[in-house]
Amino acid sequence: MSSGLAAAVNWSLPSWDLFIIIFFVLAILIYGMSLGRERVLAVLVSVYISLAITTNLPFINEKMSMKFGLGPVFVLQILSFFGCIAGIFFLLSRVGALSGFVGKPSIPVIALFSVLQVGLIISCVLSFLPPTALAYLSSMVRFAFASDIGRFLWILAPMGALYLIREKEPTTPEADKKK
Repeated sequence: MSSGLAAAVNWSLPSWDLFIIIFFVLAILIYGMSLGRERVLAVLVSVYISLAITTNLPFINEKMSMKFGLGPVFVLQILSFFGCIAGIFFLLSRVGALSGFVGKPSIPVIALFSVLQVGLIISCVLSFLPPTALAYLSSMVRFAFASDIGRFLWILAPMGALYLIREKEPTTPEADKKK
């Protein structure tokens, strides 16, 4: 199966789909290995806040993008998005806003959040691109990351996964008697 998939890829002329998939896999591996539980949550919150800010900034337009020499407006949107993520992550980390979530990190949970957050970031970045740019992606990648349902699921999934990281209440003999 994997040899058939590798043979189907034109390595001499890679597509954007291939770059997205390679970025997805590498980002998950690097991301999951380098961040702990508190940082994973800080990045998640930063992505959500950055998406809300970037999609509602009134001054992001063609004129402003050209003023900075960035070309199309989506470049300014993407740069603003990543700038907001970095700034909000720094702020959340600095004030310890998510320190209550620290605990023993579970490798499967961190791996799950890595997948969900990298997918969310890819979906957000693709949402800034014009439809003409998305036309170069395969229908599978467009559906998974750039369609309305795909974007909705990438936005929803990390919030649903937060349920998995809740702390279990410690069981004591007194607590068991009350049940």
